Amino acid sequence: SEEELLKTPLYDLHIVKGGKIVPFGGFSMPVYYEDLNITESHNWTREKASLFDVSHMLQHNFAGPGAANFLASITPSSPKALAPFTSTLSAFLHPDGGIVDDTIITNISSGWRDQFYVVTNGACRAKDKAFISDALAAWRRDSQHGEVSWHTLENNGLIALQGPLAAEILQSLEPKKDGHELDLSTLHFGQSAWLTFGDVLSGEDKSACLVSRGGYTGEDGFEISITGSDHSNPTQTLTEALLRYAGPEKLRLAGLGPRDSLRLEAGMCLYGHDIDDTTTPVEAGLSWIVAKDRRAQGGFNGSDTILQQLKAKKDGGGVTRRRVGIVVEDRAPAREGAKIVNEEGEEVGVVTSGGPSPTLGKNIAMGYIRDGLHKTGTKVGVVVRNKTRPAVVTKMPFVPTKYWKGKGAA
Repeated sequence: SEEELLKTPLYDLHIVKGGKIVPFGGFSMPVYYEDLNITESHNWTREKASLFDVSHMLQHNFAGPGAANFLASITPSSPKALAPFTSTLSAFLHPDGGIVDDTIITNISSGWRDQFYVVTNGACRAKDKAFISDALAAWRRDSQHGEVSWHTLENNGLIALQGPLAAEILQSLEPKKDGHELDLSTLHFGQSAWLTFGDVLSGEDKSACLVSRGGYTGEDGFEISITGSDHSNPTQTLTEALLRYAGPEKLRLAGLGPRDSLRLEAGMCLYGHDIDDTTTPVEAGLSWIVAKDRRAQGGFNGSDTILQQLKAKKDGGGVTRRRVGIVVEDRAPAREGAKIVNEEGEEVGVVTSGGPSPTLGKNIAMGYIRDGLHKTGTKVGVVVRNKTRPAVVTKMPFVPTKYWKGKGAA
């Protein structure tokens, strides 16, 4: 029921702005707003800029001398190797190599204190908390392990400003780092900074926001973590300021609908659909999240399975299925659960996400297919409404990403 659903700090604003609210991950979240439908909002993000409420996602802080090694025990990443205020996509892993959840890890250590900011999926909130609690309990039983503190930032807001005008809009708020205005062109994709917005967030709301360059749309943009307050709503204050400074000709609110079609075009996984407890990073096409030093040393959850899968087939490695992109050469969109068949009509895989691509004007999908059929250009069929539709395995992302990596960078 409505009463049982959690609300983000922007819930009241969603209602005022005509958000169409649905349950998602235990929260009341907008799918789209009355000013733009899902396709219009999708295109707006690609052409101008959109603001997404992602406060339903769970934000964590891990700190202490054992923080890096603890995170290294449950992920295939190398947190110690992360330069200060840089991020990596990662995954919490089960002992068998299955993915508990995908996550972003950011090194926010300063001086003497090791500290990491971690974001996980809102729909996995209870599961992730239980997983981390169990892993920490096991970690603390070994007195040789360094001390780790962990807490979730339950009151923090999180907003994603995405699109080609995102940097111009955020710059208009005159963000300051260490008291001096920061030229956002110096903050590249995968980098973060503590920034203040003095004219917007003042008084008791003036604490710095953690601003990370990136997002889940394939566009340039920023994710902004805003410290919560018991007496005011700094997340709403900052959101309203961005909307006001940019104006409706540049910036609109966007919901879960366009967020899903944008991430699909960018070839990004949605947990519970494209990856889950039964998929390994290698099967999911995420081998690159296994850091080089971890490939040599192992020592993380699932490392025996994953490092074996990374070996060449002649050495007993490989996997039986792989995540691929697919373009359906038909007007019928392939949705989650649709069967993928080979040219003989034999079932060889399943679609995990799919739908029309507003940017390309084609029906796109991703899913898992039998190893050997995963090569780009392989002709397959997708069964939609009991009819096999011709399709072709396609390299992802479907739409080129436009991350800001500095002037002149590819």
